[in-house]
Amino acid sequence: MPAASSYPLTWELDSLLPNPQKEEFRTLLAQYQRELENAAVQSDTLPPVSAAPASVSKWVAFLKTYEQLTGRAGDLGAFIGCHAAADAVNKLYQQMEAKLSSLDPLRERMATNIEFAFKEATASDMAAFVKADPWLEKVAFWIGERRKNAEIRLPREQELLAADLAVDGIHAWGRLYDRLSGALRVKVMDKGEVVEKSPSQVQFDSPQRAVRENNFYASNKAWQTIGDSCADALNHISGTRLTLYKRLGLADHLEVPLRYNRMQRATLDAMWSTITDRKGVLVRYLEAKAKLLGVPRMSWYDQAAPLPLGRKAPSEEITYDEACEMVLRTFHGFSPELGRFAEMSLADRWIEVENREGKRQGGFCTGFPTKKQSRIFMTFTNSTDSMSTLAHELGHAYHSWVLRDQPMLLQDYPMNLAETASTFAEAVLGEERLRAARTPEEQLSILDGMLGDAVAFLMNIHARFIFEDRFHRERPNGELTSARFSELMLEAQKEAYLNGLAEDGWNPSFWISKLHFYISGLPFYNFPYTFGYLLSLGVYSMARDSGSDFPEQYKRLLIATGCMSAEESVRSTFGYDLSGPDFWNRSLGIIAGRVERFVELVDQL
Repeated sequence: MPAASSYPLTWELDSLLPNPQKEEFRTLLAQYQRELENAAVQSDTLPPVSAAPASVSKWVAFLKTYEQLTGRAGDLGAFIGCHAAADAVNKLYQQMEAKLSSLDPLRERMATNIEFAFKEATASDMAAFVKADPWLEKVAFWIGERRKNAEIRLPREQELLAADLAVDGIHAWGRLYDRLSGALRVKVMDKGEVVEKSPSQVQFDSPQRAVRENNFYASNKAWQTIGDSCADALNHISGTRLTLYKRLGLADHLEVPLRYNRMQRATLDAMWSTITDRKGVLVRYLEAKAKLLGVPRMSWYDQAAPLPLGRKAPSEEITYDEACEMVLRTFHGFSPELGRFAEMSLADRWIEVENREGKRQGGFCTGFPTKKQSRIFMTFTNSTDSMSTLAHELGHAYHSWVLRDQPMLLQDYPMNLAETASTFAEAVLGEERLRAARTPEEQLSILDGMLGDAVAFLMNIHARFIFEDRFHRERPNGELTSARFSELMLEAQKEAYLNGLAEDGWNPSFWISKLHFYISGLPFYNFPYTFGYLLSLGVYSMARDSGSDFPEQYKRLLIATGCMSAEESVRSTFGYDLSGPDFWNRSLGIIAGRVERFVELVDQL
């Protein structure tokens, strides 16, 4: 067992860029702004797209400048985001975030000019243009995507005005939520004393139900103090989007998120309908867990409860060092390359896990495109759940690592495919832990974690989707009150969980605390997690049939995510049609098997 603190608890950022508090960083930011302004002006005078040598030459030079500025924007945004997440109340970092946000209209102006130029060209002109230069041929997929994106843009001048207004409009509401949630404190009991903790520090996995219940209600009480402000933010974020969608003449609020995810509506419908048909098996899991917990039915705050397995219960406590060692062993067992990558990430201090006050809630992985590095943010709470989060975020980082040598314009992948690599890494870890389990109690504990994930992706996130879909349908009729948001959330939870929890065991205030609803840059942030979870589960199940070639096949899938649609990336590497039920049933069948084993083990106790 490694000695305490073998692996660093805090990340290293100073080798990436100068500290934001230094003049050197402000100089670098000012230089970036000047170059961005020059490129934005240049984008206004780009020639029409054609195969003429003069046109091709100017476009190639400009698009390479755009690519380089896009990489630097990614570096700067990730860098400030890391600092702001680690020190949530730091005013300077908040100001820097706002400053970078104020530059977004310049990037949006370039993107608008590019996309409108591509849209205005004929199909034959576009085809000849792409073939006129080897670099353009290499990034042809990106060019095609930009041409499609123009279909969901307002007329040019309106689009540029909307981007300017968004800085102090939709994105300001998202930043307001970050500040409110970052400053929030929850009063909970700790060793007989009332203490204040950040929301991310409050745990709901205590073996004592009274502690879970008290923490749940204490957290809800704290979140409800900002409920009205969060309702304002949610109203204005969704209201802004719906106004734009109306101007564009879109059929509904799902067209844009589907476009962002390079995904067909038939695929989304196939996924949710297959889940709805088959997730009833998870109610059996909830009932069996309630039996073990000694309660008639589970409540919301029981979902993460450890199983009461007595003296034979495996310890749920795990140090960060132990978690790192387990993840490394597992990753090496699947793929030496993945194992070496995880070792490098830990050794080079790409990861921030320290459990302390003042950090933002949640976890993320963010990339520094020009540095070919990533950074991972989370709060490690000495639990197996935290270990899974570590594997999850390392999966994200590996995805970026695999794509690092692709053209920068082909390193961007949609959210639904982004979640594939992360949940795949969790699947690798979970299956290895289950395989190595020595006792029925250990198997039960691991299966509980796996099925808890299934509940999260197939029930919890389904509730989020239903809630978000319904309030978007209701929002055109006027602003919703915080009470109405809570009503919609309660209805969505009962439907998504098939009424599988106790009547008084729901969480109507969940919409306040769930960060994903307030991400102003990406609508419907939630369903991609379910897509990625089921995709990774189905893909992982194929590893048994693919033998030693599978890690390379998996890498090809990750590379395809940057240059293909969601459907084509899977079809081209694994041969499945995601718009039908077969692939989704393959994944859901794995979950059903786990439920059967869990119920069987419970009945044997």
